[in-house]
Amino acid sequence: MRRRLLLALLLPGAALAQAPPRPGPEARKAELDRAFEALRTAPDEAGAAMVEARIRQLWAQAASPSVVLLLRRGARNLEARLPNEALEDCDAAITLAPDFAEAWFLRAQAYLAAGDGAAAARDLQEVLRLEPRHWAGLLALAAIQDGAGDAKGALRSLTAALAINPQMPGGAARLREQRRKAEGEAT
Repeated sequence: MRRRLLLALLLPGAALAQAPPRPGPEARKAELDRAFEALRTAPDEAGAAMVEARIRQLWAQAASPSVVLLLRRGARNLEARLPNEALEDCDAAITLAPDFAEAWFLRAQAYLAAGDGAAAARDLQEVLRLEPRHWAGLLALAAIQDGAGDAKGALRSLTAALAINPQMPGGAARLREQRRKAEGEAT
């Protein structure tokens, strides 16, 4: 055991050679379809959280190492409350991979942090065009719609997110509250 660990530390190429290969686009799509079905039918929040993690891994595998690096830096900048720097990182990632929904999603978060809800909503629309099952994108869109006074639109987005991920923590309570706002608006 120690010998293998030492070998892996001394010969990084050997450790990489033992890593499982990344699935190709078709295999990744098939696995994503199965994972989304498992997410929809997960029996509880813990099971759903495990499936969510796998879906995020599969999404990340579609990105090149440079895009992953840019998005990690963008996420660190967001955590450090530097939304303009995060926007630069996300812009670069989108330039390299315009079909990568997670880059658009992180940029939407950066726009929100910078106070530009309209730009964030545009990016979230692109996220949903690229990956219609992006439940986090739907949740973020619901929050923007609710903040803009569109309670019915927020209810539609939240309902769509919960159809994809019914075991979302706090989802049922959020849906009740959003339904109350939307119905209260109609009366």
